Amino acid sequence: MRYVSTRGRAPVLNFEQAMMTGLARDGGLYLPETIPTLTPDQIAALAGLPYEEVALRVLTPFVGDSFTQDELKGAIARAYAGFDHVSRAPLIELAPGHHLLELFHGPTLAFKDFAMQLIGQLFQLALARSGDRVTILGATSGDTGSAAIEAFRGLTNVDVFIMYPHGRVSDVQRRQMSTPADANVHALAVDGTFDDCQARLKDLFNDHDFRDGVGLAGVNSINWARVMAQIVYYFTAAVSLGAPGRVIDFTVPTGNFGDILAGYFAKAMGLPIGQLVIATNQNDILHRALTTGEYRTGTARPSISPSMDIQVSSNFERALWLAYGRDGAAISALMDELKSGGFPISQGALEQLREIYVSGRASEEETTAMIATIRAETGQVICPHTAVAVKVAREHLRPGVPMISLSTAHPAKFPDAVEGAVGIRPPLPPHMADLFERDERITRVANDAESIKSLILARRTA
Repeated sequence: MRYVSTRGRAPVLNFEQAMMTGLARDGGLYLPETIPTLTPDQIAALAGLPYEEVALRVLTPFVGDSFTQDELKGAIARAYAGFDHVSRAPLIELAPGHHLLELFHGPTLAFKDFAMQLIGQLFQLALARSGDRVTILGATSGDTGSAAIEAFRGLTNVDVFIMYPHGRVSDVQRRQMSTPADANVHALAVDGTFDDCQARLKDLFNDHDFRDGVGLAGVNSINWARVMAQIVYYFTAAVSLGAPGRVIDFTVPTGNFGDILAGYFAKAMGLPIGQLVIATNQNDILHRALTTGEYRTGTARPSISPSMDIQVSSNFERALWLAYGRDGAAISALMDELKSGGFPISQGALEQLREIYVSGRASEEETTAMIATIRAETGQVICPHTAVAVKVAREHLRPGVPMISLSTAHPAKFPDAVEGAVGIRPPLPPHMADLFERDERITRVANDAESIKSLILARRTA
């Protein structure tokens, strides 16, 4: 399997190289040159298999010969051994025809664990072979950071620096990043928004002297391996509801576009997905883009669903590349326009996007109301991101077609929002019960690439 950049000017790489590189050297994002497919019989044969076995079958074509079958199988087994549900990603019924896919049973209580735990295992295999040392730099709107720290903490050949927007994540999210005592992990509170953190990350990756000097590696969803790992639970969920013999719809709470893009790849591989519904909060750039045809940034407003407080969705570049016929020059031009605030999507590309995705939004008030509604109707307590998905999904239900809403985080990660909606403060699970008693280590840093570079150079282990 070969991987190419969305901007068309970076070297073609194999899977391991693309994973370790993260952001392409031309500033683009890597994608597989071809999309492998599964036959209906192969998809049907996934029914009843353990999650790990489904993962092995779905991911093998993307990995190619970068890792042996035994290496990949072992990495998958270790990645999901710490999940606290035997199904890894269980489905529960909210109402007839509407299901929740619970993706928060990993060690940091969010869907990011599905990809990050696997990437951690694959990175270790690659680094053990090469003997290299890497500096992982990440930007997070809340959940990626803790998942990355959990996956790489304590490793002798990895330094981890995670940037998050100061004051714009929940207390639980912040403490998950700031309380690990391992010397190789560093939580950086950036004076700015998540979009600022993501922009500084790209600045540092595009400084090739710095990048090469510290062995910079990225585990944001700019890394193809992140998107790839998330394809698996679309298969397990859809097959459990009767695929490939029936069409399944999915609604995904969407910020950086990686999770719903994984759904697109599942569909392209042959999974009979009908609607892929983008659910946005009040920071609704993606909903506006599909509705108006204009991809234009605004100001990210803080919300009770902070992991979606994004105006520049990095993975949307991958969707645009596909919609523009894999034209790297066109994507490069669009990304240059984005620096000045945005661009119109061409009519042909917009029609392609609208054939794949539909969208909706939930206001703050609607999100809070949906948390209360689901509690009253089902007894379930859901996080605000899940509530955004459920609200939008209800607007897109189709008779006879099952809808699966992705439940991306445990409600205890957002206790203030949940308590405000239903009067109940959801408790953290036992392994995190003392989270608020642990000491924090945080470094406040300016929204400035040079300041962040200096800090990394001072703190990393030589």
